[in-house]
Amino acid sequence: MAEPLRRSEVPPMRYAEVTDRLAGLGSEKWVLYTAAAARRRAGRPVIDLTIGEPDVPTPAPLIASATRAMASGRTGYSNGRGEPALLEALSRRYTALAGRHIGTDRFLCLPGTQTALYAALRAVCDPGCEVILGDPMYATYEGLIRAAGGVPVPVPLDPARGFRMQAGDVAARITPAARALLLNTPHNPTGAVLGPGDLAALCGLAAERGLWVISDEVYGDLTHGGAVFTSALADPAHEARVIVAASISKSHAAPGFRAGWLCASAEFCRRALPLCETMLFGSQPFIADMAAEALSGPSDTARAMAGRMARRAARVHAALDGVAGLAVHRPEAGMFALVDVRALGGDSQALALALLEAEEVAVMPGASFGASLEGWWRLALTAGDAETDEASARIARFARGWRG
Repeated sequence: MAEPLRRSEVPPMRYAEVTDRLAGLGSEKWVLYTAAAARRRAGRPVIDLTIGEPDVPTPAPLIASATRAMASGRTGYSNGRGEPALLEALSRRYTALAGRHIGTDRFLCLPGTQTALYAALRAVCDPGCEVILGDPMYATYEGLIRAAGGVPVPVPLDPARGFRMQAGDVAARITPAARALLLNTPHNPTGAVLGPGDLAALCGLAAERGLWVISDEVYGDLTHGGAVFTSALADPAHEARVIVAASISKSHAAPGFRAGWLCASAEFCRRALPLCETMLFGSQPFIADMAAEALSGPSDTARAMAGRMARRAARVHAALDGVAGLAVHRPEAGMFALVDVRALGGDSQALALALLEAEEVAVMPGASFGASLEGWWRLALTAGDAETDEASARIARFARGWRG
C-alpha cells in the first residue's frame, strides 16, 4: 500500500488560464450597484441610478404569451438554431429593417445579447487575435473578448465628436493580428448613434483590412427625439462580414427572459451552429414563443420608454450642467446620461462612493467603462421623474459642497 502524500507533496489544483484573463472583469466593475443594493436592503433611502433595468415591468400580454405556451406544453427541448416561429419573426423584422430579404438561415437564437456576443466572438477569434472597440465601452466587453481568447484594442471616443467612432482612429490601430471590429450602436454608456456615413466608413475599412464587424444593436429601438437608428446590416455590400447581436431585453422590458439572437450570413450561422449547440442546446420554447409575439410588430413599450428617457436626460441636463463645474452629455438614445465630474478632482469610483455615502445616490463610475471615461459618471435614466429630480438635487448639493 502506497504511503499517503505529505501535505507539502500534494500537487496544487490547476485552473484554466481563462480564469486569470477574466480576473477583475466581472462583478468588480459593479461595486456601486452592489453597495447600493445592500444599503437599500438595510432600509436606506438610496436612489439607484446604476444599471439599465427597464423602468416598467414586462408587458402583461408577453407574460400571458409565455404562460399560455407553458400551459400548452411548450416546456421541452428546443434545437440549437431557434424555434421556427421565432426565426420567422426575426426574418420578417430584419427584412423590413434592411429593405431586402433576410432568411431564417441568417439567425441563431441565444439567451440574451451577452451570450450572443460571446458566441460571435468565440466563433471568429483565435487565441491572441485583436478585437478593436470603442473606449468607453459597455462594462462586459473586455471580459467577453478575453474569454474568447482575444485581445481588446481600445479606440478612444472623443466627446467633442459626440463619442462616435472615427474610421481614421480605427485604421491607426489595425495590426496584422486584428480580427474584428466591435461596434455598439446606439452606444452604452454614451448614447451615441452611428449614422449611415459612420457605418459606411467603418464597414468599408473593415472590408479593406479583412475584419469581421460585430455590432451590438440592443438599444436600436430606444432612440431619442430626431435620432435615427441605422443597422450595420443596412449596406448589402458588407453583409458577409457583419454579425449583429440584439435581444428583447430593453426594447420590450423583458431582461429576465433572456431572449436574444445573432443575425449574420448563412455561412457564419452554419459554421457557428455547433458552437452554439455546445454552449446551450436550445433556448426555452415558451420564451421563444413570447419573443416571436414581441417581435411581430413595433414595440409600444420601447417608444414610450425612449420618450421618458429623453425627458429625464433633459431634466438631468437642466439640473446639473454647469453646477460646480459639472458637464452633462445628453444621449441620442438608450437609458443613460453621462456627467463629467473631473472638476471635482479624484477618481470616478472614489467620488461615486463618496456620493453614495453622503447623499444616498448610486451612480456608475466612468472607469467601469474604460480608461477614457475616468472622471465621468454614468447615470441611469430609469428612475421615475420625481426620483430623477431628487437624485439630481442631491448630486448638485454634493458637488457644491465637495472639498476632496
